[in-house]
Amino acid sequence: MAEKFIPVADHRNVVPVVPSVPEAPTGHLADTLARPLQDLRISVTDRCNFRCVYCMPKEVFDKDYAFMPHSSLLSFEEITRIARIFVAHGVRKIRLTGGEPLLRKNIEHLIEMLAALTTPDGQAIDLTLTTNASLLARKAQALKNAGLQRVTVSLDALDESTFRRMNDVDFPVSAVLDGIAAAHQAGLGPIKVNMVVKAGMNDAEIVPMARHFKGSPFIVRFIEYMDVGASNGWKMDEVIPSAQVVRRISADMPLEPIDPNYPGETAQRWRYVDGSGEIGVISSVTRAFCRECTRARLSTEGKLYTCLFATRGHDLRALLRGGRSDDEIAGAVAQVWRARADRYSELRTANTAGLEQPLRKVEMSYIGG
Repeated sequence: MAEKFIPVADHRNVVPVVPSVPEAPTGHLADTLARPLQDLRISVTDRCNFRCVYCMPKEVFDKDYAFMPHSSLLSFEEITRIARIFVAHGVRKIRLTGGEPLLRKNIEHLIEMLAALTTPDGQAIDLTLTTNASLLARKAQALKNAGLQRVTVSLDALDESTFRRMNDVDFPVSAVLDGIAAAHQAGLGPIKVNMVVKAGMNDAEIVPMARHFKGSPFIVRFIEYMDVGASNGWKMDEVIPSAQVVRRISADMPLEPIDPNYPGETAQRWRYVDGSGEIGVISSVTRAFCRECTRARLSTEGKLYTCLFATRGHDLRALLRGGRSDDEIAGAVAQVWRARADRYSELRTANTAGLEQPLRKVEMSYIGG
C-alpha cells in the first residue's frame, strides 16, 4: 500500500531558507506588533502513541502514515545550539513537546543539555515539557534529575470510556494519574493538567475534572477546541466557550477571577472561593490572545514557525547543516521575528472561510500545541 501523507507535506518540503545576514543577539527582539521573543516550544518528535481525535485522528495517522526518518530530525546538539541562540535573543522559557516527547530516545540527555543554558544575565531558563503521561511514571525521576523543572499533562477525561474513546488507543486513565503522581513525587511542579474540551464528546467531564483536582496541588486548565491543522475536522459548534466552562464549574464550586502570573499568560485564572485551589481556561477561539503572544515554535526537523496556525515555516536546519555561524543563524531568526505579524485567532471567522490561505495550516502534532 502506498504511504500516506496529509497536506502537511506541502510545507514540510517547500520551505524557504532564511537569508543569513550575521547579527549578534542583544537579548531584545520584537515583531511588527512590538511582541518580544520570550518563549520557545521545541517539538522533538512527530510520533505519538495516542491517536487523539482532535490532534492525530486514526483515519489519517494510520499504520501506513509515513513519519519522518530519524536523519531528518534535529540532533540533540543541533537543538541545543538553536536553543542557545534563541536564549541570546531573549527567550526565557523552553517547552519540549511533540508528538509525545517522551518517545524520543534518551530525552533525558537533551534535557540535561538544555538545563545548562543561561540567559545573558546569568539566569537559568524555565525548562518544561508537555506529555500525555503514558511513560511519565517510569521516567519522572530521571527527567527531574536531568534538570527538568515541571511538566504539563494532557488528560481529556476521567471517565474511562470517554478517555479511551478520545485517545483512541484504549489507554487507561489510571496510568495517566499514576504518571501525575510520580511527577509530583519527583518534584516536577507545579503540575498543570490540560483538558481539551470538545462539545458532545467530553464536555460532560468538565465539572468532574474540576471536582477531582480541587484541593490538590495540580491546576486543571480547560482549553477550547481549536482549528489547528487540517485533519481534525474542526467546527465552531464543537467549541464550548470558556465562559460556559467557568459557569458550569462555578454553579457547583463557586469561583472568582484572579490576576495572571505574568504579562501575556494564555490562561485566565480562577480560584475557588473557599480557597481550595484554582483552575485555568484557555480561550483560544472566543477570546484571542494574539496581541500578547511571545512564542516561537521549532518543528521536529528544524523549521521555525511564528504561529500555531501557520501555513509555512522557515528552514533553520539548512543553516545548521550548511556550516553557518551562530551569528548568521541569529540573524536569520531576527529577520523572521521582526517580520512577524501573525494574529490568526483575532481574524478567525466562525467557519474560517474569510481567511484565505494558499496552504493548509501545519498540524499540531508536527510543531506541538
